[in-house]
Amino acid sequence: MKFSLTNNFKEKLRNEIQNHNVNFIKKSFEGISYVDITELLIEFDSNDSKYVIDNIDIETSAMIISELDEDDRKNFLKIFSAEELAKFLELIDSDDGADILSELSEDFRNKVISEIDDEEKSKNLKELLQYDDDVAGGLMAIELVKCNINWKINQCIELIKKQAENVSNIYSVYVTDNKGKLLGKVSLKEIILAKDNSRIKDVYDDYIISVDAKMNQEEVSQIMQKYDLTVLPVVNKRGKLLGRITIDDVVDVITENAEEERQIMSGITSDVEEDDSIWKLSNARLPWLIIGILGGLFGAFFLGSFENNYFKDNQVFLSLSFFIPLIMATAGNVGIQSSSIVIQSLSNPSAFENTVYERLFKVLLVSILNGVVLSILVYLGLLISDYYSVLDFGLYSQTALIVSVSLFSIVMVSSLLGTITPIVLDKLNFNPALASGPFITTTNDLIALAIYFIVALLLGGF
Repeated sequence: MKFSLTNNFKEKLRNEIQNHNVNFIKKSFEGISYVDITELLIEFDSNDSKYVIDNIDIETSAMIISELDEDDRKNFLKIFSAEELAKFLELIDSDDGADILSELSEDFRNKVISEIDDEEKSKNLKELLQYDDDVAGGLMAIELVKCNINWKINQCIELIKKQAENVSNIYSVYVTDNKGKLLGKVSLKEIILAKDNSRIKDVYDDYIISVDAKMNQEEVSQIMQKYDLTVLPVVNKRGKLLGRITIDDVVDVITENAEEERQIMSGITSDVEEDDSIWKLSNARLPWLIIGILGGLFGAFFLGSFENNYFKDNQVFLSLSFFIPLIMATAGNVGIQSSSIVIQSLSNPSAFENTVYERLFKVLLVSILNGVVLSILVYLGLLISDYYSVLDFGLYSQTALIVSVSLFSIVMVSSLLGTITPIVLDKLNFNPALASGPFITTTNDLIALAIYFIVALLLGGF
């Protein structure tokens, strides 16, 4: 059933909430996905949203609280009691429950945990809260299905039925030894097809990819992408099975990282959203804009020094200045293209198999080809313009030669800088997305201007 969030329905719902029409609310949301309900409720104030949540089935309400992003959920959590939150936490996966608890004050968090009737759930949540949010342990859920390697198939089936009550999705059954060490996995298909008197050790697969609970979440997402996994078991240093990470949690990590890199590449210093305060939005953008202004001022002083100290004929400088936008735009575009490709490769190590020297050699060949093509196009374009008197720079072929040689040199240098900079930043444990930010772009422009006028002095004899 498709849920339509029309303005008429929203207004109708607001009115019925004010009138405390419980029947309308229950009927409207019957059979509707919690995702659609969440999308609607974030547009309402917290009290109206709570009234809806209080009057629909508790399983859906729990999933709505789990679905909310951190900023929206902070307002929601303030209006629920510890007892109400505890009931929700008993119905959702432990990893989502731990995320919610981590957003509460320590005192209120402890109070919520004390209200949870399910002792195993309470224990799992306390265990997960010990991990940082940005490591595998902070992403994993404790709930999973596992069996001992020495068990018989029918014994395993009975346990699966029991364990599956607390697991939302069963991808595979993990196989452990008597000490809980992860040995492998067995698919549900193998279990179903196996004979009742056979044992798990006869049908399980000992090849399994797992991650340590302290592994960084970016590395976890890279592993799941590389091996195309939907679920990934988490172990401790001794190899004991602790939990599992599902693909939905990794998608969130990938999305957050992509958003962070996009903001950095756009010159935004912190995580901001459109509905943040004016001060926060300005504070996130101003630092890089100031750097860009300083770079522009330095470029102006740089041009002035060349005009006053190196070019005796102002007409020469004027003719060359017409091509400054072309020079700077090409330098910026080439640098961004090169750095973007490297950044993409760094985010996927399996695609970054070549050594630095091999990559630089390849970049050199590509930049030579691009530089030659662009230089010839510009040179011929200027000569044709001169022939048909479209342009009148006074120096004609000499100007064309200077611009073309400069362009070739700039393509070479910008390509190398765009390739090397993100690699160096990554080695120094900085976000390589900085290589496409305003700071690097401004630096690239200044280097391009320097190359342009140095080539002009060398070839022009001014």
